[in-house]
Amino acid sequence: MPVLLPTSQSRRRPRAERAITGHEVVIAGGGPAGLMLAAELALAHVDVAIVERRPDQAIVETRAGGLHARTIEILDQRGVAERFLREGKITQLAGFAWTRLDIGDLPTRHPYGLALRQSHIERILAGWVAELAVPVYRSREVTGFAQDETGIDVALSCGERLRADYLVGCDGGRSAVRKAAGIDFAGFPPTLSNLMAEVEMHDEPVLGLRHDALGFHGLSRTEHGRILVVVTEATLARGGEPTLRDLGEALAAVYGTDFGVRNPAWISRFTDAARQAASYRKGRVLLAGDAAHIHHSVGGQGLNLGVQDAVNLGWKLAQVVRGISPDGLLESYHAERQPVAARVLKNTMAQIALLRRGDDGRKAAREIVSELLAMDEPRRRFGAMMSGLDIAYDLGEGHALLGRRMPDLDLVVDGRKQRLFTLLHGARGLLLDFGKPGGIDITPWADRIVAVDADHDGAWQLPVIGAVPAPGAVLVRPDGHVAWVGDENQNGLKDVLTTWFGPGGA
Repeated sequence: MPVLLPTSQSRRRPRAERAITGHEVVIAGGGPAGLMLAAELALAHVDVAIVERRPDQAIVETRAGGLHARTIEILDQRGVAERFLREGKITQLAGFAWTRLDIGDLPTRHPYGLALRQSHIERILAGWVAELAVPVYRSREVTGFAQDETGIDVALSCGERLRADYLVGCDGGRSAVRKAAGIDFAGFPPTLSNLMAEVEMHDEPVLGLRHDALGFHGLSRTEHGRILVVVTEATLARGGEPTLRDLGEALAAVYGTDFGVRNPAWISRFTDAARQAASYRKGRVLLAGDAAHIHHSVGGQGLNLGVQDAVNLGWKLAQVVRGISPDGLLESYHAERQPVAARVLKNTMAQIALLRRGDDGRKAAREIVSELLAMDEPRRRFGAMMSGLDIAYDLGEGHALLGRRMPDLDLVVDGRKQRLFTLLHGARGLLLDFGKPGGIDITPWADRIVAVDADHDGAWQLPVIGAVPAPGAVLVRPDGHVAWVGDENQNGLKDVLTTWFGPGGA
């Protein structure tokens, strides 16, 4: 167990004093959350490195199966969404307890999900990270660390040590970083165990979904003609790596036959355990992705939640590391992201409760919920929740835009049409002034915020809320969420700028 020494406010060491293996930020884990965080930090010119236990980015088993609308928007904000859209299949991905939720009428440029396996998502992210020249220490794991007043020493499984200002654990639900930091992982133990596999079957299977007293099960055919299996096990007693025998016995318990299951490409086991880190930060250690929260895969929210964690954390951590903002800015990471994950844990537990229906009462409850979600207003509300489009951070009272994701408006800038998201490609703050050109002066923050005089015709629409009054000006954070709404009077603007982007320069 590493020694955790007292910490103080971040005091960045001059580059000349750094060891050869020094970095400003070390990320433990090169999955989607770790890769996205690395890209965000690299865009902000932070010296960041990834430590990854795998020798390459390959994943054998299927994990996450797609990207939700808000995650696609985030990738669009960085100018890389097309890389994913070219390889995936656009589909209505959002659903609640296996009830499909069509979000095609929600106000977003991406009113859909993208069916794309995690292996492909990671490969594309890794390619982007490589373009950004982020070093990756492969075939290594973080085994311990020790903090002091000026940084953190990180021990690797190969015997090497890295020195950094901050360490971010993106190393999964069994996070060694979280455990070593002594951060509690409170929540609920598993009540069911699922096996998921891609296999061949000698006998023709019964395709489709099934519910019984044991749980929920599904057999479907992949694009390659193999069978994708999801089956609930009869017991929680088994653990560890699942075998073909485990899968055959689980199939037989549900279907009365194992269909001659053979030649598995992969088999994985997962439960409905729902846990969340008590704090997303302890000194110089932060957590993101599954290291900060775990839940059942129903609804496909896990990977998306982790990528969104990374985008919320990245710009804040970059500003602290670069000395732009005080260390206290990092406290807003937990304050904003913890409630979002808590809601995901809640909705996954609710979905599992509906899906585990062996009795008439549970069956009736699911049928009633399905009828409810067929109505437009509940469908839109739940669709926005499951796709991440309704996330709103508590930034105080004010305009309905405050704390919500900024819509990708069609703007006119200097007489030319321009999408708003293109102005966020550099991962910097954005001040949009829709009034008199030059009406708002943010010169003291010009090194960290892009100021744009723009015009926009048409209604401002938000998911769930609907039409909102057109503002005179908005301040958009690098993560795409609105930090201030006002006009040329600039009431409160300087305080907001200082809060999110540090004291203004000379």
